[in-house]
Amino acid sequence: MAGAGVREFKRRIRSVKNTQQITKAMKMVAAAKLRRAQESAEASRPYTETLQGTLARLTAVAYDVTHPLLEKREDILKVGYIVVTADRGLCGAFNSNIIRLTVQTITEDTRDVDHGIIAVGRKGRDFFRKRGEVDAEFVNLGDNVSYADAREIGQYIVNAYENEELDEVYIVYGKFINALRQVPTVVKVLPIDPPTKDEEVEERYVEYIYEPSAEEILLTLLPRYIGSQIYNAMLESKASEFGARMTAMGNATENAGEIIDSLTLKMNNVRQAAITDEILDIVGGAEALKKGGK
Repeated sequence: MAGAGVREFKRRIRSVKNTQQITKAMKMVAAAKLRRAQESAEASRPYTETLQGTLARLTAVAYDVTHPLLEKREDILKVGYIVVTADRGLCGAFNSNIIRLTVQTITEDTRDVDHGIIAVGRKGRDFFRKRGEVDAEFVNLGDNVSYADAREIGQYIVNAYENEELDEVYIVYGKFINALRQVPTVVKVLPIDPPTKDEEVEERYVEYIYEPSAEEILLTLLPRYIGSQIYNAMLESKASEFGARMTAMGNATENAGEIIDSLTLKMNNVRQAAITDEILDIVGGAEALKKGGK
């Protein structure tokens, strides 16, 4: 019986060690991908900030311009949410936190409106598909975020907004802080909110000379601004995914080590008990033989 118990412990330890090797390898892969994703996310931030500043500057001097993407509608009938999640799991609470924030945001919207989901990533798609809320899906985009994919998503929501299929659009993604911290974030995408015109803003931007006119540049820039927002969110979310996966796999590797230590201790106790029983049997047999010889 004891031998069978030891063999069972050995089998379980071997199984946990195999799992530990997998989680350790996944942690190393995620760490390597995280470095590249983090560099891409950090490199995109200055461009996005500059684009925002340019947009603010243009709207300050071209405040009379009209464009469908700047139009705020009084009757809001449907709100769209671009939900950026991962295609795979094993990244801790990363996906569930983004999905939870989306559901919370929808629940807290007290207006009598419909809600639609533009799912970027399989995990978000699978969750909201069960609720029947997915209007469009963009899945299996790979680990390398492409601006072409972001532009396609941007074009979809721009068309939906201009055709009055959506009246407001938000994007929900994981903002990358560091490998241990990713913050689920909601950002309004449409309609674009230009800064209000005041004397201070006008005075700050009036020295620029635009060729062609500020109005023409603004009209060209607005769709690109949408694509840039989505692209930046996808980069941030991808870096957050790898950071969360690296942390989760690191914790799993450590937990596997603790399980192995615990099983090894229990196996040694069983083995020691078996040896003690055998010694007692031998001593008992020797005593019996000694008494029989007398």
